[in-house]
Amino acid sequence: MCGIIGIVGRSAVNSRLYDGLTLLQHRGQDAAGIATCDKDRLSSRKDIGLVRDVFSEQDMLLLKGNMGVAHCRYPTAGSSDAVEAQPFYVNSPYGIVFAHNGNLTNSAELQNELFEADLRHINTTSDSEVLLNIFAHELRGRVSRNLLNEHDIFGSVSCVHKRCRGGYAAIGMIVGHGLFAFRDPLGIRPLVIGFRETESGKEYAVASETVALTGLGFSILRDVGAGEAVYITIDGKLHSAQCAQAPCLSPCIFEFVYLARPDSIIDDISVYKSRLRMGEKLAGKINRLLPDHDIDVVIPIPDTSRTSALELAFHLGVKYREGFIKNRYIGRTFIMPGQEMREKSVRQKLSPIHLEFSGKTVLLVDDSIVRGTTSGQIVQMARDAGAAKVYLASAAPPVRYPNVYGIDMPAAEELIANNRSVEQIQEIIGCDWLVYQDIEDLREAVSFGNRSVSNFEASCFTGEYATGDIGTDYLEELASRRSDDAKKLADLAGDT
Repeated sequence: MCGIIGIVGRSAVNSRLYDGLTLLQHRGQDAAGIATCDKDRLSSRKDIGLVRDVFSEQDMLLLKGNMGVAHCRYPTAGSSDAVEAQPFYVNSPYGIVFAHNGNLTNSAELQNELFEADLRHINTTSDSEVLLNIFAHELRGRVSRNLLNEHDIFGSVSCVHKRCRGGYAAIGMIVGHGLFAFRDPLGIRPLVIGFRETESGKEYAVASETVALTGLGFSILRDVGAGEAVYITIDGKLHSAQCAQAPCLSPCIFEFVYLARPDSIIDDISVYKSRLRMGEKLAGKINRLLPDHDIDVVIPIPDTSRTSALELAFHLGVKYREGFIKNRYIGRTFIMPGQEMREKSVRQKLSPIHLEFSGKTVLLVDDSIVRGTTSGQIVQMARDAGAAKVYLASAAPPVRYPNVYGIDMPAAEELIANNRSVEQIQEIIGCDWLVYQDIEDLREAVSFGNRSVSNFEASCFTGEYATGDIGTDYLEELASRRSDDAKKLADLAGDT
């Protein structure tokens, strides 16, 4: 998963792109990049690291121009080398800068097509570069010299939709012309557009989440629709068109469970309210399964589960307490590369308040349980702090299947719930009782916020892939490239 933002402004956009990336830092901690356009001159800076570490004051001064694109990355595909950092660039036609969030499921096939049809060489292992070159190839065949218009953009995106499969949201900048953005025909990955009135005229911005726009003073215009493209000229004119033949909005439900910030709104659904309803639904299940429960206190595993845990405690009629103090200088463990780093970071990240555990039956609440190793460590921390019993509740259903649309769940054997019963998972984690959200309740908790959204991409829970093109061979090949072991081997090879 990644965070993307683009701005067409009336004044310099460098500092706002930086601030926007900071607001999207939760979506990617591996690398960051910004590219800006000053008339026909392009400037860029990208590298491995957090946003605050990649850009110096001098870097920011060199990023001149009123239009720009920025990206923060977690490497769900490709390696973690600096060369993989985005935005990417191709010089023909015009010069295009490109930032992408998602994953293409037919990337290898497309790469072969690009070489055979257009002699385009892909320099990285990232499918984002493939997507950029597909778009550039289509655009090159439609325009000549400086006669570019919105119809050329939309026609090119239509061809991208026909050729590319997977989940993708992209923002691109055409040097000297304008900024374009598009979303896959299923709208799996989020994308939203906003505007701001200034004395010099209207400014536009496009980003992965509303929080990146509202934090910069932009008003939310709307979500970019499934299959839709928008084009904002350098002088601030907005154009939009539906570019897919059969769009069907199916947003990723895991965005609402974990990925997105609670203060964001995706497809007119409040992430915060969705998580409240997840807690309410989970409380109902606990009351059905354990009507005479002995839970003394509900404690969230910070931070994403806090909203669900608060509502769960209310509906159970049980005390809610903060039992873990979080070290704010440790990143999100789910999106850290490598199991060894994730395990090490848990005890650095969380410290228990012993008074909240001592002698009590504690219900720990997590947003989801993916690999399970960190859950086992946290359960043990609760026992070490003196808990008499440790129950564990997940606000999401069991994660049993790999995600192929831009979330780092590549290998089935790394998922604790794959081919295991709840009882087996409970034994491995070491808790006294384990309860998961039901998939029907999760769907209801999210869709309640916008009844017009009836489909969700929920393959990591159901094994039903929205694009309909995922088989065993693809999953095995994906695991061979993106599992923790595969990434570790790639890193070792890069060091030699």
